[in-house]
Amino acid sequence: MDHITAYAMILPSLVLLGIFVLAPLVMSMEKSMTDWQFYQASSFVGFSNFIAVFKNQLFQKSLQNILWFLMVVIPAQVVLSFLFAHALKGMTLSAGAFVKTAIYVPTVISGIVASVIFLFIFNYQGGLLNYLIRLSGGKRVGFLAEPLPARFSISTVVLWMGFGYNSLIMFAGLQDIPLSYYEAAEVDGATAWKKLLHITIPSLRNVLILILINLTTVTLQMFDVPYLMMNATGGPVNSTLTPMIYIYNNFKSADYTLGFTVAGALLLMLVIGALNSVVFTVIGSNKSQDE
Repeated sequence: MDHITAYAMILPSLVLLGIFVLAPLVMSMEKSMTDWQFYQASSFVGFSNFIAVFKNQLFQKSLQNILWFLMVVIPAQVVLSFLFAHALKGMTLSAGAFVKTAIYVPTVISGIVASVIFLFIFNYQGGLLNYLIRLSGGKRVGFLAEPLPARFSISTVVLWMGFGYNSLIMFAGLQDIPLSYYEAAEVDGATAWKKLLHITIPSLRNVLILILINLTTVTLQMFDVPYLMMNATGGPVNSTLTPMIYIYNNFKSADYTLGFTVAGALLLMLVIGALNSVVFTVIGSNKSQDE
């Protein structure tokens, strides 16, 4: 009887999962193997769309770009959040409450608003940074006009938006580590470095998995910030073109079928799943024990 009750309780969730997740996934897989277009007859083309997407130079360039963003954004976000969480831990209750509220504000700001804010900062003509550079006697810098500065500019916006959330998650993880661990380590004469390596980081394993999975997924799906800051071009010289922008531009283009676009989206899904699997495999997840 208990089993029947349990299955009855999860049945609505399974039905919704089937309708809004599994069924669309099966339909998209079917459409990706055709030359499908809206309101037109389609024919089966097999894996031709997947092969065409994978061989497309712009798609390959977008993957290279997003891997660059992964290697820059994720380590920077993890390290900065970890350091700031330690700073929060040392603050007084009132100061900590104010700072936590302040750093969380960018998290609730949409990518559109954040892009507009930072356009006023990085703009070549009237941007705040170039104003300060000229004020100090330097020459204007094309933050959004050259490949490497443009990438770092976008990375800065992404870091700013996610910094508060990841810092608070890291702070919660630090608060959950029993003080008895550190007290025992001090009795044994452990240095601060050894306590960091053998207590803090291992105790934050599950928190790190959560942060890394979120950062990997969000970064791979990066769209609004580079799209708006670079006027949907992925410039300069396709250096900020992401897979999501590539897929979206194909959707608007008459040069590609929708089957081609869906195949690109499925390939991106495979990349996201593969990288997240690597995170789980490398770090692993253990139940925290206080013994």
